[in-house]
Amino acid sequence: MALPKLTPLELQIMEVLWTRGPSAVREVQERFPEQSRPAYTTVQTVMYRLETKKVARRTRKIGNAHIFEATASRAAIQGRLVKDFLGLFGGKAQPMMAHLIQMGELNLDDVREAERLLREAEEKGKP
Repeated sequence: MALPKLTPLELQIMEVLWTRGPSAVREVQERFPEQSRPAYTTVQTVMYRLETKKVARRTRKIGNAHIFEATASRAAIQGRLVKDFLGLFGGKAQPMMAHLIQMGELNLDDVREAERLLREAEEKGKP
């Protein structure tokens, strides 16, 4: 099953579920900074939308509170985001890396780590 696209608010809520584990709507809402905290009903609606997208689910109910957990991993969602992002660069990593270098977001240590990961992948027979 292909993972759906997630909005920035959906990603923020998923981050709470990945970090805290199963959580009620109120617990998720309270993890937002007070000055930019969305309304309870907004968080609730978005969590129901995440359930519809099959990246979160209700696991149980405590009193009136539904407890939600992530069903899609952080790595899977990050992979989807990276593929979408690479699409902006014609599906090629090199132009994206050049852009990151020009922005000062990619340094020599990052490149060395990437080389190490590439060698490991090659040893395991992955392209």
